[in-house]
Amino acid sequence: MSSSEHGSATPITVPGPPRLEEVGDGVFAYLQPDGTWWINNTGFLVGSRGVVSVDSCSTERRTRAYLEAIRSVTDRPVRTLVNTHHHGDHTFGNHLFGGATIVAHEETRAAALAWGEPVAAPIWTDVDWGEFALEPPFLTYTDGVTLWVDDLRCEVRHVGTPAHTTNDSVLWIPEKGLLFCGDLLFNGGTPFLVQGSIAGSIKVLEEVVAPLNAETIVPGHGPVAGPELIGTVLGYLRFVQATAEAGRAAGLSPLEAARETDLGPYADLTDRERIVGNLHRAYSELDGEPLGAVIDVPAALSDMVTYNGGKPLTCRV
Repeated sequence: MSSSEHGSATPITVPGPPRLEEVGDGVFAYLQPDGTWWINNTGFLVGSRGVVSVDSCSTERRTRAYLEAIRSVTDRPVRTLVNTHHHGDHTFGNHLFGGATIVAHEETRAAALAWGEPVAAPIWTDVDWGEFALEPPFLTYTDGVTLWVDDLRCEVRHVGTPAHTTNDSVLWIPEKGLLFCGDLLFNGGTPFLVQGSIAGSIKVLEEVVAPLNAETIVPGHGPVAGPELIGTVLGYLRFVQATAEAGRAAGLSPLEAARETDLGPYADLTDRERIVGNLHRAYSELDGEPLGAVIDVPAALSDMVTYNGGKPLTCRV
């Protein structure tokens, strides 16, 4: 496939409205269509003394809408906010949670501070971030922490190795067979691992996520799913590895390999330009660099724009 065939950027449209889905008694997923760039899922648990939120949103407008959705269910305050990882679509709205204790892995705090303020251009189409104040997690853990919502045990655990990022955590509710997995899983969208690890993600999904035998999974983006989503994402990750191996053997750069690649069953996933960034990460691993090693992310993002016909990546926030 020639580069010209990638040349038309997706037109900006307005996604459908967010919606609440009760995934367990007193447990809600907040789903934001269409799950593309900077449009994530969150969720919350309602207890007798307050609410536990899983992640915030990317913009002031979206985070305030999420808080209104919580208030449509309960008048109790959000007392605890868990960040599954540092990416801005899950953390930029932290500052709007008032007196909530913000909990995350210690590397989530460090990475959020390093990221700093939100920026869209020149990589993404323009975003109205609204009011912003950097509010990183301030209660951190190394391995995990247990949260109790009344008598409901919620296990917040770092996954142990770089995956989507270097600081991914899940919130697992054993009693309900329910998993909030952050961006370890995308449903209907292309996974993105430029700041994480392809091999590490495979390891985490096979050795950490799948053995939980979750009945219900709230992914970081896209509709609520069952355990079958794990196999779907694993298939894509192995496809990335195979594409990287073939591209490296042919002497192609990640961008060239992406342009030569037929995405096949993954062509209909949203944000398909992520194949380029994922190949940058996979090439790093083929070169023997440690999982999650720092790579040239600006170069990877620039190549994604080139793959997109030289136009900024479409952001519908």
